[in-house]
Amino acid sequence: MNASQHSSKRSFVFFLIPDFTMVAFATALDPLRLANRMLGYEAYKWRLASIDGKPVRASSGVECAVDTSLDDERRKMAGPDRPSMAIVCSGINVEKYHNKSVFAWLREEHNRGVAVGGLCTGAHVLANAGLLSNRRCAIHWENLPGFQEAFPKANVFADLYEVDQNIYTCAGGTAALDMMLKLIGDDFDENLVNRVCEQVLTDRVRSPTDRQRLPLRARLGVQNSKVLTIIELMEANLSEPLSLIEIADHVDLSRRQIERLFRSEMGRSPARYYLEIRLDRARHLLIQSSMPVVEVAVACGFVSASHFSKCYRELYARSPQQERVDRKHLLAA
Repeated sequence: MNASQHSSKRSFVFFLIPDFTMVAFATALDPLRLANRMLGYEAYKWRLASIDGKPVRASSGVECAVDTSLDDERRKMAGPDRPSMAIVCSGINVEKYHNKSVFAWLREEHNRGVAVGGLCTGAHVLANAGLLSNRRCAIHWENLPGFQEAFPKANVFADLYEVDQNIYTCAGGTAALDMMLKLIGDDFDENLVNRVCEQVLTDRVRSPTDRQRLPLRARLGVQNSKVLTIIELMEANLSEPLSLIEIADHVDLSRRQIERLFRSEMGRSPARYYLEIRLDRARHLLIQSSMPVVEVAVACGFVSASHFSKCYRELYARSPQQERVDRKHLLAA
């Protein structure tokens, strides 16, 4: 059978949003090119789109030319050039992106049976379009706190990628590679996936539930298993912090033993460390969401906005309100 007798498996539209993440875009697109190369024919087709058909600047500052505009894509929806999948490519500042025309286009594509996807923070755009209610989805870990608060009906996970029926989302970075390899494997077989893996110099396709972040042991440089268990407990209980007595009961240590361990391994008391990770979550919420400061305080386990502001200022040398103002000025620059 010659190449002309083969039919395309899928056609894609990659919709680029300003400040999209280049690494996620590249690692989603290139496996399709490599699959075509390994097969010897064009099983996958794609085009790039933007709101106005003009180039889009990635977060790295690199501009990417596109093939079509949103109006072009609307015209193609009812014809032979309708894609089989539309993928939103976004990155930083996605929480500020609101375009009703884009949201309506995504809904219409979905209603016509077109699969939709989001790379990196693309789940935020899909959720704004109303497509993620009661759906499993993945988003970059840094955007997870703000996303959870903004879209409580979405079932978001800190996974590499999620596929819920015909909605595909991934956490960005190289997770886009894993998601696309999974798709290629569904269309063809493991042999083709392995050949693409060899081309991109990766030895395996990661499971969708593999962790996004480094394990605590590697991230913190801590080896003591008791300390790691305590930190995991803390990270899992930020809105309603555990007391040191409750933590001690969980790990079968005395309060004094925990104090000594943290002084030795972390260079500060367990109470101080717990406070810092709660404030770190608060900072993400202030930057990524429009939640009132008092609600951010409650979500991070503070009994009052005044106590929260005092602790925040001591750690970051500015108030929560100033953090939000500085963020707005940065986005406007």
